[in-house]
Amino acid sequence: MAKKSVRPKEEEAAIDMTPMLDIVFIMLIFFIVTTSFVKEAGVSVIKPDAVTAEKKPKANIFIGITANSEIYMQKEKIEKDEVRGTIENMLLENPESSIVIQADIAANSGIMIDVIDAAKKAGVENISVAAEN
Repeated sequence: MAKKSVRPKEEEAAIDMTPMLDIVFIMLIFFIVTTSFVKEAGVSVIKPDAVTAEKKPKANIFIGITANSEIYMQKEKIEKDEVRGTIENMLLENPESSIVIQADIAANSGIMIDVIDAAKKAGVENISVAAEN
């Protein structure tokens, strides 16, 4: 009697996705941890023109001053007396933050000087005023 050869069942070829998913999650965590978050002013203003204006790519705190001399930080209107405290709270999250003041062309310059003074008293060294180039 001839013996039949019994072939084992062929296994289906499959790609294990687990290592790739692990790498993707590790990269996602890395990018989340190393990202600096921008604190927008939350108001649009008409910036003055300046020929010598330069881009500041690393600014992450924006303070908006409207034509009515209202101050906005983190998309909320705040009073002049609250600027320093709000900046100090933001500096707790990122001590090396830099500030860009986006003042409207029709805004009161005295308010802008008060905001700059409050930022310096809060401990910020890198303060810029936004302008159109």
